[in-house]
Amino acid sequence: MTVSYTLKVADAKFGGFSKLLFRWKGSIYKLLYREFIVFCLLYSFISVIYRCILNIDQQEMFERLARHCNKFAKLIPMSFVLGFYVTQAFQRWWGQYTSFPLPDNLMMVVSGNVHGTDERGRLLRRTLMRYANLSSVLILRSISTRVRKRFPTLEDIVEAGFMTAEELKKLNHLYSDFNKYWMPLAWFANLASNARKEGRVKDDIALRLLMDELNNYRSKCSMLFHYDWISIPLVYTQVVTVAVYSFFTFCLIGRQFVKPEKPEEKVVDLYVPIFTLLEFFFYAGWLKVGELIINPFGEDDDDFETNQLIDRNIQVSMLAVDDMHQNLPPLEKDKYWVDKGPSYPSATMKPVFMGSTHDMRILEDDNEESVPTPKTQMLAINVWPTTHKVKKQKSKSLQELCLCCRSTCKGERFRHEQPSKSSVLSPQQQQNMTIQHVCQEKLLGSPETTGPAKQDP
Repeated sequence: MTVSYTLKVADAKFGGFSKLLFRWKGSIYKLLYREFIVFCLLYSFISVIYRCILNIDQQEMFERLARHCNKFAKLIPMSFVLGFYVTQAFQRWWGQYTSFPLPDNLMMVVSGNVHGTDERGRLLRRTLMRYANLSSVLILRSISTRVRKRFPTLEDIVEAGFMTAEELKKLNHLYSDFNKYWMPLAWFANLASNARKEGRVKDDIALRLLMDELNNYRSKCSMLFHYDWISIPLVYTQVVTVAVYSFFTFCLIGRQFVKPEKPEEKVVDLYVPIFTLLEFFFYAGWLKVGELIINPFGEDDDDFETNQLIDRNIQVSMLAVDDMHQNLPPLEKDKYWVDKGPSYPSATMKPVFMGSTHDMRILEDDNEESVPTPKTQMLAINVWPTTHKVKKQKSKSLQELCLCCRSTCKGERFRHEQPSKSSVLSPQQQQNMTIQHVCQEKLLGSPETTGPAKQDP
């Protein structure tokens, strides 16, 4: 069974992974302990021969051999070779996982588009989903050792209920040199076409949706078959295996604690090569990981539970197209018919994220610095029609001109309305009117107003 430890690492805390180091099932210890014991025994055997059996001349020769092996064993690129191999194996493992044919999408389409609550409609839906599950059983039986042991022969599939005796005869009657996992899917397509002719499938759009989901399901079955057929090139697997085993074969001799080459040198004789054992644990464990995930359809602890997936798929698909077809609960007003949102206890309320600049405070000094104050008067850009713009420019220029002529019209209010002919003007009013005419003439003759107006079409 696949080992799951997701709950153990739900929260990141101090020593979170330390609890996982003492588990045996699915661990690297269970996978590697045999090779580790063999390596330790061989190292100890060579060390005893060097220390107790060889004479002085033979020990000197062994010491030269050990130095030579230790020097050139470092030339083997273990990290590069193993890292690339395990990366490719993991991508292949994940691709096989995502290619597993799950009937969830197909059963939703069948349940929603193959109508009829009578016995005929029920039989059509159940048969369609049984054909889909039969195809996955046939393909898994050809690639998974667990499924093969469960269904050694096609008669066992008939006994399990995935196929009838008449369907088995038709399957055996059609001769083909290749895997015939696609035949139930062809039955599915033909049966769906018959359901369209009977009116169980209302229109061609629904039939097209059924065919699209069927092709997606078939493509996943085909991809699993091709993953089993086309493996990682054997030459690369051999290179990795030879590199690892040759490296540690040289380490058996090269990592022995021998006398130093120069008498004045001082070395520590530990008898137990701690760092060499750690190196073996890491590199050999890395190789074992590649061997484990290169084919996840075996019987290792972390391989896919194909039998459990088959049972789950047939049960769920039949429930979806039969028991749950048009079996709807009564419509009722939900809890949020009046309340517009879920209510939480006040202790669990958390502020809603409104954006990183939602709580930003702009200071007045920053606001003033962000808006530059022009040192000189800037001309307005003409973006409005000519008539409105000229009026605005005239009124604005009149105000500016009056400010310039403040010494002349100080204390007087500028009048925009013309006096009627019947009104009698006082001398002071006549003087004000004269000033107004002068201001207008200066305004109309100034380049600030006449320039942009002439440029407008």
